Amino acid sequence: MTSQMTFHPQPAAGTATPWAFPAPQRLTLDNGITVLHCHRPGQQLVAVDLVVDAPLAAEPTGLDGVANILARALNEGTEHHTAEEFAAELERAGATLDAHADHPAVRVSLEVPASRLERGLTLLADALRAPALPEDEIERLVANRLDEITHELANPARRAAKALYAALFDATDRLSRPRSGTADTVRTIDRAAVHAFYRAHVRPGTTTAVVVGDLTGTDLPALLDSTLGTWTADPAEPSAHAPVTADDKGRVIIVDRPGSVQTQLLIGRIGPDRHDPTWAAQILGTYCLGGTLTSRLDRVLREEKGYTYGVRAFAQPLRSAADGSGRALLAISGSVDTASTAPALADTWTILRTLAAEGLTDAERDEAVQFLVGVAPLKYETAGSVAGTLADQVEQYLPDDYQAEVYRQLAELGTEAATEAVVAAFPPDRLVTVLVGDASVIGDAVRDLGIGEVTVVAN
Repeated sequence: MTSQMTFHPQPAAGTATPWAFPAPQRLTLDNGITVLHCHRPGQQLVAVDLVVDAPLAAEPTGLDGVANILARALNEGTEHHTAEEFAAELERAGATLDAHADHPAVRVSLEVPASRLERGLTLLADALRAPALPEDEIERLVANRLDEITHELANPARRAAKALYAALFDATDRLSRPRSGTADTVRTIDRAAVHAFYRAHVRPGTTTAVVVGDLTGTDLPALLDSTLGTWTADPAEPSAHAPVTADDKGRVIIVDRPGSVQTQLLIGRIGPDRHDPTWAAQILGTYCLGGTLTSRLDRVLREEKGYTYGVRAFAQPLRSAADGSGRALLAISGSVDTASTAPALADTWTILRTLAAEGLTDAERDEAVQFLVGVAPLKYETAGSVAGTLADQVEQYLPDDYQAEVYRQLAELGTEAATEAVVAAFPPDRLVTVLVGDASVIGDAVRDLGIGEVTVVAN
């Protein structure tokens, strides 16, 4: 008897569901806190991201790093709980509370299960409304930061960034100095300085809260009123951000590390930030230049020449303002073996000049768009990633639909627009090159490249 197999028709693909970056709703609490909230069904871990108007430029002279110490101290106890008790309360709620300080603002983030959102918000409100800022904990945080500075100076990538920012920006601009302070400034920070910065700049009226997650059955306005709404303080005017200016005349700075077997490269300048209409095209072109293993930089420096394990090009907003006077750092970063330093730089400049002369290819553009747009639904599948991006938009004075508009532009941009943007972003004669390596070995060969005056500084 012969058996017969029955073949069923192959299932047809369903209609693709268009994806768009989540659109938030807004409300304002009686104490002045602006709230952006976004209901994300199924996201049982709710993310709360606060943008506190306490920029690094507001730090008192000689106290660089005080905003960072304050941010770290926010979960070191409140008027109701010691540091140990506060940590235990967070753990019982299944919550995490983190904070950090950056040039635009202090950012405070909470993640908590939706079922314990009220408890998490209560603890967050206590940390903002009445942080204990205990003297012994401040002293510990200062000591920890001093230890970190020692390790950062030993890290070639961190040392390169420190040198690049110092070279690009005037010494009077807070951008020119390390975000978390130097050893000299951090040593002067005490409990009184931290408390004074808190009192002067941490106010509900100049704070924005972003809440993202599954809010099914939650009366969010009432819940926020009973938690974050209990935080009160004197009114304050929003901070004014100075325009970003920089000296990006082409030059080379070698941070000397005798005996180093590798050279850390950081090549940068400043350019348009997210307020500029060319931002989406700049992101697309920069990705083609150095955003992936198949980019031009990696294809030559890693695959063909074997100089490096990887080189990346990126754009990072620095300090933004509603009037568009903010700027972004445009940079190329990587490391090579010492002997390959000059050849790698020569090839990098050849890549940039060829890009300006011949442009990107349609294939490069298509691959970049496919990745940048196609990965978005995965990139934003968690509440935390959505909340973080919305908070970024807040601190950079961007509209609520900004990210959705960027993805729409990326999908429509042509090869010519991406080429124009990346060529404008990385002009070979307007790049400041920082090299952390052995100056006695690489110095002469780098000078012979003619990419700018070479200055050697001690590590």
